[in-house]
Amino acid sequence: MSVKQISIFLENKPGKMCEMTEVLAANKINMRALSLAETEGFGIVRIIVDDVYEATTVLKDENYINKLTSVVVAQIPDVPGGLNQVLKVFAKDQINLNYMYALSAITNTDNAYMVFRVNDHKAAEAALAKAGIRVVTQEEISEL
Repeated sequence: MSVKQISIFLENKPGKMCEMTEVLAANKINMRALSLAETEGFGIVRIIVDDVYEATTVLKDENYINKLTSVVVAQIPDVPGGLNQVLKVFAKDQINLNYMYALSAITNTDNAYMVFRVNDHKAAEAALAKAGIRVVTQEEISEL
C-alpha cells in the first residue's frame, strides 16, 4: 500500500527548481506533495506525483538524477493532536521516522494527510491499520 516518492537531486543555484518544475508542467505531471531540503551544493526535492512512471521517465530523459522511495501516506484528523496520534503509534511500535511532510492534494476538510519516510514502511502500515489510522494508496494519489 505504500506510495512512491521521487527524490530529485538539484544543484543549489537560482532557477534550478524552476527548470525542474517546468519539465513536469510541460509533461502534464501534477505534483501532489513536495519537500525541499538543501545542503551547501545541492538540494533534494521529494515529490509525490499523479503519474510516477511518466514523471521518472521525463526526468531521466532530461538528465535529472532521481530515485524512487516507498513512503507511507496517512490520513490524520485535522485537529490539535492529530499528528501526535500517528507519532504515538510509531513510537509504540519502535518505527523510526526519518522525515515527514504534508500532502495537500486530498480535498477532505476534516482530515490532513502526512507523508512519512520510515525505516520499515510495511510495519508502519500494519501498525497504523491496527490503530485505525487510514493509509492512502498510490492508486488514490493517481486518481486525484
